[in-house]
Amino acid sequence: MARVTVEDCIDKVDNRFELVLLAGHRARQISSGGQITVPRDNDKNPVVALREIAEETLSPEDLKEDLIHSLQKHVEVDEPEQEVVEAPVIPEMPVAAPVFTESEDKPESDVKFDRLSEDELLAGIEGLVPPEKSDDY
Repeated sequence: MARVTVEDCIDKVDNRFELVLLAGHRARQISSGGQITVPRDNDKNPVVALREIAEETLSPEDLKEDLIHSLQKHVEVDEPEQEVVEAPVIPEMPVAAPVFTESEDKPESDVKFDRLSEDELLAGIEGLVPPEKSDDY
């Protein structure tokens, strides 16, 4: 093959951008001492990589998998899953009813400590008095 073109490789790898990534990865492998699978013919590493892809001496899927692994920073290791232990169910504590003395008037409706409407919350906030200023803080 005198000259390798994208058209020679595009039927092996559908996406041109993916082809560039794979050929670049393979060229780096060759530069770091990887064995070539086609005659060099005085070609540079990127051309040799494209020729290998065009002549299908390397599987594009294997190259893609190798590229992905080379870019991963955290590799998951399959470990056996631990048994899931369910937490014990804690019964809900009843809400104590308010204690009134004889001098206090009992409210007409039941008092609920854990439920407030938005209007009740706003009325309670508006009724708050700011603390007096002191030199202690």
